[in-house]
Amino acid sequence: MHEDKEGFLYPKVDHAICIDCGMCEKVCPVIHQNESKQPLKVYAAKNGNEAQRLRSSSGGVFILLAEQIIKQGGVVFGARFDKNWEVEHCYVETFEELEPLMRSKYVQSRIGNTYKEAEQFLKQGRQVLFVGTSCQIAGLKKFLRKEYDNLLAVDFICHGVPSPGVWRKYMEEIKTSQSEVAGKNMISLLSLKTIPVITSVNFREKQLGGYSWKKYGFVVHQKSSFKGDQNTVLLSTKFSRDAYMKGFLQNYYLRLSCFACPAKSGKSGSDLTIADYWGVHLYYPMLDDDKGTSAIFVQTQKGLDVVKRISGLFLFESTFEEATSNNQAYYASYPVPPLRMKFWELYKRNNKTLREIYNNTSKISFLQRVKNSIHYRLIILYHKALNK
Repeated sequence: MHEDKEGFLYPKVDHAICIDCGMCEKVCPVIHQNESKQPLKVYAAKNGNEAQRLRSSSGGVFILLAEQIIKQGGVVFGARFDKNWEVEHCYVETFEELEPLMRSKYVQSRIGNTYKEAEQFLKQGRQVLFVGTSCQIAGLKKFLRKEYDNLLAVDFICHGVPSPGVWRKYMEEIKTSQSEVAGKNMISLLSLKTIPVITSVNFREKQLGGYSWKKYGFVVHQKSSFKGDQNTVLLSTKFSRDAYMKGFLQNYYLRLSCFACPAKSGKSGSDLTIADYWGVHLYYPMLDDDKGTSAIFVQTQKGLDVVKRISGLFLFESTFEEATSNNQAYYASYPVPPLRMKFWELYKRNNKTLREIYNNTSKISFLQRVKNSIHYRLIILYHKALNK
């Protein structure tokens, strides 16, 4: 694997050892795509343990699935931050190890050797829960080349994966700069005269600082030597004001393949697809306490059996139309933004902060914003027609 100029990893063939077997192409989920399919069932769901739900990004479904697998002596694969605050896939086998796998991480994760590790556990007969983006689950299923009754594959509705390279740059700016990287809430690092030791990153804070499920915050904690190594807030800002989150939601640094995702609409081969139930207040206002409600799209009978067995999970039957009315990313990819090329031109000069690059990129006319909105709405209407 090698990193391109946009900070994404791509496979590179080593021709010195390649035997031209064609196996890499045979298992490629982009070349060999599955058919779209409708879910068997759709639910609105909430974890009955409110403490767990508040620590989760959405309704707290993942932690209940994971705990059930651990209780069965199984293994859970998911994404966590490594020591450098980059995102990697890993596996855990105990309840204590589950916490780092919780919550959304808006960075593409490194899969590493986890497909091989999952295959080894499956062959041993252990229960395996593998959670990833739709393309990662599609890749896992193609890699395995057979179905395993002891595998529970779970994906989630994905906006698209942002560049690990951009995230790396932003983290360095948070740690070393007192500029406008994080807006007014940024602590002046000059006054500290030391590079902070980051202890946690939460893209979807909904407890502290007046944040909630719908109006979540991007919060970074540090270890403060001035307060006996206690955790203190280094950065706390609304997601709509954070430079990294704004660029992500404007799709400036999504991976190019995300603009024509080959694994949406049930193509991944997952047993369950989970997501925020955005718009739940329109259909089930009694569920909307702004602490997090999930949507569960049941793709297989195995997934349905698992969901019905989970203790502590409150399920409310919904419909596909209701759950996707504000979750069009279930079946539709975002179009390539007209300003994506401009962003990368500015980024590669490497002489501005991410906030400055974003601000310079986003200077577009009202007419262009209207055109962009119409373009995406036409895509949504097209996919809705296909799914009828």
